[in-house]
Amino acid sequence: MSVKRAGREQLRAGIFEGQIPSLIAAAHELKSPLALVRQLALSLEAGDLSLDESQRMLRQISLTSERALRLTSDLTRSARLDDAMFTLEPINPQQLCKDIVQELQPLFSAYGRDVRFVPHRHPLLLVGNRDLLRRIIMNFSDNALHYAEAGSIVEIQIKAFNNGQMIRLGVRDYGPALSSDMWKTLRTKLAKAPQPVHARPQSSGLGLYVAGQFASAMNGTIGVTRHRDGATFYVDLGSSRQLSLL
Repeated sequence: MSVKRAGREQLRAGIFEGQIPSLIAAAHELKSPLALVRQLALSLEAGDLSLDESQRMLRQISLTSERALRLTSDLTRSARLDDAMFTLEPINPQQLCKDIVQELQPLFSAYGRDVRFVPHRHPLLLVGNRDLLRRIIMNFSDNALHYAEAGSIVEIQIKAFNNGQMIRLGVRDYGPALSSDMWKTLRTKLAKAPQPVHARPQSSGLGLYVAGQFASAMNGTIGVTRHRDGATFYVDLGSSRQLSLL
């Protein structure tokens, strides 16, 4: 086989093993918010709405569009991970989570849900990249918003393990339960491409795939804790030694 032909075969394999599943997953994830925006826009065009209803729909269109834009931005950043250098620095996770909750409140309210922050009792610092970490938590929160029961509260939590050497940021939802062997199988497959979460059929697994890449870039890992009434998706990162100097 010639070098040129071998190159074509390698490119073809890369497309079908990596890029195509990602593109299909992206189309799946974007379909729902785009369909909602279209539906709301058609309702506004009909004109049979009160001023309050029109303003509410316009607000929901704006928030839904922002959610879809976050996904496309995450995909772009994920595709450039190999070519970029991400600075790791000490981060106050409690302040980061407070800022995320404040940003997400309007979106959750628009969907009839609530989001709150459950702080750790003691001050903590972790080592990571602020932008990538924020994207992971926003990603988990978007997933929780989609699957949480109507009227339920989504919790963003912080915990410490291994005598404070490992910091865990998790997003707890009250949605469909996950099977005991789901994560073990899913984690292996996510290393290669997005995979659907079978207990949550509308999920393509793209968000988890991207979050796993972001966590790996910070020397961290993602995981899930099963509950009878939902799940907690989390990211584990190393703590910062700078805290001991404070």
